[in-house]
Amino acid sequence: MNKPCTWVGAFAIIIFSYTLNSCSVRRGQDITQQDFVPKNKHVLNGQKVFMANCNKCHPGGGGGLGPSINGNAAPGFIKRFQMRHGLGVMPSFKKDEISKSDLHDISKFLHAWKTYR
Repeated sequence: MNKPCTWVGAFAIIIFSYTLNSCSVRRGQDITQQDFVPKNKHVLNGQKVFMANCNKCHPGGGGGLGPSINGNAAPGFIKRFQMRHGLGVMPSFKKDEISKSDLHDISKFLHAWKTYR
């Protein structure tokens, strides 16, 4: 059996199970501008990029067109992979739309928000 195909298949199963897990009823509180004020410049940038690109489908981090991400326990690298490559109806965001550092800042923002609540 070809080893790269095995890894690709395993990764596809992880992504698929993550997607099924995240497409559930709304979990956690929504992100509101007045409640959470980031103090770190990376978290603040992540909040700005999230609000400009992600909030349309994940309003306040809750469920909307996309699933709720507030209670999503997937590791940051999985979330960044999904943002970069898309999955299902989620669009992909290329490097000229959201930079690599902005992806990391979104992860920092989501983590900071999760620990804030």
